[in-house]
Amino acid sequence: MSLHDDAVLVLKGFEGQDELRQVYLDHLASHPDGMWKACADGHITASALVIDPSRERVLLTLHKKLRMWLQMGGHCEPVDETLDRAALREGTEESGIAGLTLLPGGPVRLDRHHTPCAWHLDVQYAALAPEGAVEAISDESLDLRWFPYAAVADVADASVVRLLEATRARL
Repeated sequence: MSLHDDAVLVLKGFEGQDELRQVYLDHLASHPDGMWKACADGHITASALVIDPSRERVLLTLHKKLRMWLQMGGHCEPVDETLDRAALREGTEESGIAGLTLLPGGPVRLDRHHTPCAWHLDVQYAALAPEGAVEAISDESLDLRWFPYAAVADVADASVVRLLEATRARL
């Protein structure tokens, strides 16, 4: 099965955000290349909100290009066999933490936003960091920092706050 096919299955099974979910499905139906950065009309991206083992904080990255505190995430790559593996790869690469595990139940939220490269149709997951996890800043980040849940709204935009709220409901 291709990554495109996997994304369609994941989105068909996603419950909630029905209108936005349909936008994603329509995009994939009309864009065979809709998973890839090269698709100028927009593309599916995958992200993961990293939660500490105590489930009291989240790790955010100060994105180098956007200069915003965000969850880990980005473009799908040819090595990604599934959307959840893309989210896990992005989470691991950008956090430097090995052994992340996605929360069960598939994606937590969907978020469509415009970036300098194109529209991102982000499929957002949440991942638990293992005990003793130590983060490491990647080339795509200016900083990494753990934030208590209550502090996220002070540093991040509304999309990250909504992702945190949906993640906490899943926990």
